[in-house]
Order: sequence, then structure tokens, then C-alpha cells
Amino acid sequence: MRYELILKSLSMEKTQNGPIIHEVTPLSERDCFYIADRKKKRFTYPIHNHKEFELNFTQNAAGVKRTVGDNSEVIGDYDLVLITGEELEHVWEQNTCESDEIREITIQFKWDFNDGTFFSRAQFDSIRRMVEQARKGLAFPMSAIMKVYNKLDTLANEENGFQSVITFLTILYELSLCEDAHTLSSTSFAKVTVQSDSRRILKVQQYVNDNFRKEIRLSDLAALVQMSPTAFSRFFKLRTGKNFSDYIIDIRLGHATRMLVDTTQSVAEICYGCGFNNLSNFNRIFKKYKQCSPKEFREQYYKKKVII
Repeated sequence: MRYELILKSLSMEKTQNGPIIHEVTPLSERDCFYIADRKKKRFTYPIHNHKEFELNFTQNAAGVKRTVGDNSEVIGDYDLVLITGEELEHVWEQNTCESDEIREITIQFKWDFNDGTFFSRAQFDSIRRMVEQARKGLAFPMSAIMKVYNKLDTLANEENGFQSVITFLTILYELSLCEDAHTLSSTSFAKVTVQSDSRRILKVQQYVNDNFRKEIRLSDLAALVQMSPTAFSRFFKLRTGKNFSDYIIDIRLGHATRMLVDTTQSVAEICYGCGFNNLSNFNRIFKKYKQCSPKEFREQYYKKKVII
């Protein structure tokens, strides 16, 4: 089977800040996946989202700026990202890339790994965990890219439809074994429900999500899970990989960036509405974590929504 590039159709959803492009992809209910393997000189597609999962590979694109949710990174010669969040906006911008031999492979699919049927079987556990992580966007290191490169390189030219599905499943499985992939967007921006295999951590995360607008004391949360503050701090860092104060900042900033994108509220209103009690401190923290001011973030995001 040979997969040919189909012109994508678009529908536009309005927010108070301008259009969010919702992509209507060529994937039909009869297809296992859709693949487009193309050479290009520039990235011109605007920021968008879609209900389908997407595995996106780029080659010879050093200097391109990749934005997924509220995360922006300048990529190198090779980049591979999995996005499974239906409302998670993403875009690749030309930025400082000067290559005229860019290769982009986009694979879109929509499989339910929790519906009680084939893909929910134990053999797909690692892929299911990866898909869950990728609701925030998941970027893979070079070691993982090289492991699946040969299969990605030839997948679009596979003439046997059944074999192409097996190859794609193998790609997903190999990627699911990677331990160094990192998530991109913040949890609150991506609108991802908190999950944990620890009931104590889940209880704390739910409390923070419900009360991030208020003052949150370490001692109160330690008491919530019946631990001393010192023991709780160690336990939280061990389970989440983050200091408790950094975790709260991440949650508050995620909500702040989402409000900057989705509303016309002032920076000051957003600052106090997300639990920051000082505007100058909010601006300082925002710039430290996002490398730009809240105003600049809003302006940059809005520019990415303009159709070229």
C-alpha cells in the first residue's frame, strides 16, 4: 500500500483571543493510520489541534522552533514527538532554520487502549503508558530515534497494508521502552487529569488542583496524608521527581498560560487568579520558567494562530 499526501481540510474554532485551528485529518474510520512523508523548504502550517494521535518526525530541521502546549523548544537535525491530547495545540515554526531539505513524516492514528478490546491487553501495557504520557506531548531522545529510524524511513513505501500496521506497532513498542523521553506541556495547560499509583500523592495532587488559587502550606498537605513535613517533602520528591514548591509553580503557571491563550483577562487578573500574590514576582517566575514575559507569551501564541 502506498500512502499519498492528501490536502488537509480545516475547521476554525474561535476563542476570545482569535482562531484556534482544529484540523480535520484525512484519517478515515477504515484506516489504521494515515502517513504523510514529505520534503519541504519551510514550515508554514499554523498552530492547531486535532482529535487523532500524532507521531511527528523531522529531519534536517535544526533551528526550527517546536511548540507543544505551553512548551517551546528549538530542535536539532532530528526530532520525534508523540502527541495524544485532543485539545493540545502544537506547531513547528521556521525560526532560524535555513535548510531547504527538510523532511517531515507525520503519522496520525486513533486507537483506544482502554476500551476493553484488543489494544487493552497486557501486551500493550507499555504503549498504553506512553500514550497516556503523550497527552502532554512526549519528545524522544536521539537514541530512541535511531532505534526506529529505518522503519520510519520506509514505512510510507510499504505496499503490504498488513505489514505496514505491524511495522508501525513495532515502532510504537520500541518507543514505549525508552526511559529518557520527556513530556512537554504542563499538566494544567494540557488539561490532563492527575494520575498516580500512590493514593497519598493522588490525594495531594487533587488538593493542589482544587486549591491552587489559594495559599497552600506544606504543613497542611503533610497533615492531609498524615506525615511530618520533612518526611512528606522527601516522599513527594521521590514519587514525582519534583520539589513540592516547584510542583505548585508548575500547576499555577500551566493555568496561567492557558488563561493567557484562552481569555482576554489582564496579566494582573491572571496572576492573582492563579494563586500568585505579587505581580512582579509572577512576572519574574514566569520569565524564569518560560523564557519570556506573560505579555510576550500571549503575543507570540496569538501570532502562531494566524493562517499563512
